[in-house]
Amino acid sequence: MGTPTEDNDLPRRDILCIDVKSFFASVEAVRCRIHPLYAYVIVIANKDRSGSVVLAASPRVKKEFGIRTGSRNYEIPEDPRLVIVEPSMSLYLKVNKMILDIYRRFVPDEDLHIYSIDEVFLDVTASRQLFGDKVTIARTIQRMIWQELRLVVTIGIGDNPLLAKLSLDNEGKEAADGIAHWAYEDVPEKVWAIHPITNMWGISAGYAKSLHNLGIESVKDLAHADKWKLKKKFGILGLQLYYHAWGIDYSILSEKAGPREKSFSKGQILMRDYHRADEINIVIKEMTEDVAMRLRQHGVSAAGIALGISYTQDIEDRGFRHQVLLPRSTNQTAELSSHFVRLFKKHWHGQPVRQIHIVCSRLEAAGHEQIDLFTPVKLDKRRHILDETIDQLRDRFGKKAVFYAYSLMRGGTYLQRAGHVGGHKGMS
Repeated sequence: MGTPTEDNDLPRRDILCIDVKSFFASVEAVRCRIHPLYAYVIVIANKDRSGSVVLAASPRVKKEFGIRTGSRNYEIPEDPRLVIVEPSMSLYLKVNKMILDIYRRFVPDEDLHIYSIDEVFLDVTASRQLFGDKVTIARTIQRMIWQELRLVVTIGIGDNPLLAKLSLDNEGKEAADGIAHWAYEDVPEKVWAIHPITNMWGISAGYAKSLHNLGIESVKDLAHADKWKLKKKFGILGLQLYYHAWGIDYSILSEKAGPREKSFSKGQILMRDYHRADEINIVIKEMTEDVAMRLRQHGVSAAGIALGISYTQDIEDRGFRHQVLLPRSTNQTAELSSHFVRLFKKHWHGQPVRQIHIVCSRLEAAGHEQIDLFTPVKLDKRRHILDETIDQLRDRFGKKAVFYAYSLMRGGTYLQRAGHVGGHKGMS
């Protein structure tokens, strides 16, 4: 029996994976009229707090100071060269739109897949007759973004989205010209050489540990493992890991995946470790307010919730994530808050909390909720009127127009975050 690449007539497409180098920090450098690659810029969520999180650092800061995304304010050394700024999310979104408009000069929307605010995939297979081969298109896009926006982009080129992503992450970002090209023929030399195995797209530290327990230490080991044992261990994802180790990915950007179950979520990295249950409960309630309001704005209720808690980096225990089905679907703030707090109380055992993530899922049209025999109809109606009134006041006068008293207590973060875009300040 031959290898997967020999047994299959593998489709080849011209895929570009494009990354804007240190996007937030680069935009701030351009605003200061400094070349992004020569700037010493750090973007931080709240520069007045020692525990604030670094959102972005320019390449020189990463290389010379070791400061990168996720570092803390107290880790930044005192150096006159460093320019520390708070995020301007409105500006970043504006610049992001300008970048996307440049991509759309080369491909229609169906051949453009937005991976994140600073990274996209383009299928330029149908663009060759207009703009030249894939390498020519990549260089043209690179030049246009520099000439028009003074931003630096790196590009991975591949026969499919997986190879494009791998070539970007493992070669393109460090290449002299910022471009790398990996084809099926390069798999043994390049894909199997990816080290450590967690540098392989889709393999987290958890998967790496499980693979290690199976005697799989490298991508090459993974490619030569028994795929049926992998499937038994990891399910369908086991087969995906196996075929990815051979550089195989049948994804076609224009054939969008079917819609995933819709959900509404919110995450927050706390400015310090939270040790007290009452303070953590306040933050959970504040976050639930925001998600519940979004549910009501979209005319839906949630029948399921999930709570993710991450602990401080100073302890071995990483945290937990649990989900439950609710007795009835709801979009009421008080009702959802009580479910989230109950879920937290059940699974938390006193560890210091640094990050919280809440999700409302299993959505259905509001107004079709099952009647709860244990909640008085009058109380249910009063809660609905209260939520509706708060929504209207905040929509008209801003988030700080009305808020719950617990947000004034120690641990509350609502008033600090009100007016932020995507969790960060929206100033321009």
